[in-house]
Amino acid sequence: MSNSNLFKGSLSTIVLKLLKEEGRMYGYEITQKVKDATKGKFKITEGALYPTLHKLEADGILEVEVEKVDNRLRKYYRLTEKGTTETAKKISELEEYIKTLQEVIFLKPKIG
Repeated sequence: MSNSNLFKGSLSTIVLKLLKEEGRMYGYEITQKVKDATKGKFKITEGALYPTLHKLEADGILEVEVEKVDNRLRKYYRLTEKGTTETAKKISELEEYIKTLQEVIFLKPKIG
């Protein structure tokens, strides 16, 4: 399931939701949090995560803080004010999509 198109289409919403809850995170931390939370069902690759983070940053949804940790520079991502608004919007859209999808999947056949 880790490479499914459904998951890829939800990646930015997942990242935004995590950042809303955690405040700030670095890339590897995001991948591990998703892996742990889904008991390994969803695995975010660097090839999927970093382009998503860079696009969200370019769109003004995320800001980056660079810190030196163990003699290495680490980029921490956090939501901007615009990002907070966008996160609420994306979560609402995803919830509505899931609700509609469930209605279609569990559609009961008409009798008569």
